[in-house]
Amino acid sequence: MRRALFGIGWTIAGTLAAVALYAATAFSLPLLPVGTPAPAADIEAYVVSNGVHTDLVLPVRSERIDWTTVFDPAHFRSMPPDASFVAIGWGDREFFLNTPEWRDLTVGRAVGALSGTGRSLMHVTWLRRADLGTRVWRLPLDAAGHDALVQHITATLHDGTTPARPVPGRHYGPTDAFFEARGAYDLFTTCNTWTGQGLRAARVPVSPWTPFAPNVVSRLAPAPRP
Repeated sequence: MRRALFGIGWTIAGTLAAVALYAATAFSLPLLPVGTPAPAADIEAYVVSNGVHTDLVLPVRSERIDWTTVFDPAHFRSMPPDASFVAIGWGDREFFLNTPEWRDLTVGRAVGALSGTGRSLMHVTWLRRADLGTRVWRLPLDAAGHDALVQHITATLHDGTTPARPVPGRHYGPTDAFFEARGAYDLFTTCNTWTGQGLRAARVPVSPWTPFAPNVVSRLAPAPRP
């Protein structure tokens, strides 16, 4: 019995140590110096966050791309005629579809998402300027960086081609929809690491690893309030 208790104690201690190391690594990374200067802010683009999850926010239409040709508005309940931006995030399929609010989160869904065994989706929302909210950070994004973000997003689509493949009938509200994506969510590949990968490709200053939302936005300037 004593040996069993000793083994349980070491297991618990090891788990707590691993969690502490994970958190310490994640939250110390923003302290590292930035190696690449920010590009000129030629494109109006943002990151939005609810404190846990981050989305990339890009113009609906630009010289590079018209996102309505990628994410067909017919798959949304509606699209505001004055929508200026599209918010795009990546994450675990089961978590996205069944956790519209934090009160819907269960231990099983959290563990399943972190296991890396599930499929992934993109969550896409049309936004008017007034819909950006208050937790918004401006991206210093030039034309080359914008192209890199477009490539990052389209390469994550289910088969890497457009238009994206929708998940029929699944929405949080009238202006959002889900689309099939590549990759699997796990402890080291989170929704925020996907955002961070895109920002690094676009040469936007960001932490070397971004498992949490604060890692994504720590080196960005908050957007001016409207």
